[in-house]
Amino acid sequence: MSLEATTRTMNSYFESLLNGGEFDKFFTDDVEWTTVETGDKVTGRQAVRDYIVSMHRQIFDAHPEVKKIAIADGVASVEADFVGTHTGDFAGISPTGAAVRVPYCVFYDVDDNGISALRAYLPIRQMMEQLQAAQTVSV
Repeated sequence: MSLEATTRTMNSYFESLLNGGEFDKFFTDDVEWTTVETGDKVTGRQAVRDYIVSMHRQIFDAHPEVKKIAIADGVASVEADFVGTHTGDFAGISPTGAAVRVPYCVFYDVDDNGISALRAYLPIRQMMEQLQAAQTVSV
């Protein structure tokens, strides 16, 4: 896939994602999300969409604060901070109402059919530590 086509796809995806649009239309049918730290995988357009939405609207009321985006032929990456409030069960931790802020990166594979893979370097343990610290303070 050319740099121009990859850039067009990714810019449209990021705009849709950040503005509450139908970002899943940029995914291939068999897109795969991998959380690198845990090895957890989610496969399929709807399942990956639902996972991203649940992290930002159900488990947390959150948004990314984008720092950098890099795009090349058939690949892209974003560096951001995940910023939000814990509002749902996460990794066995009941909602704490705690503020969470962790840095993360996502790498994307892009082909002629859309985004086919997302690999998230998301520090799950660090998120859990922040939530557990909030539980300790509130007790």
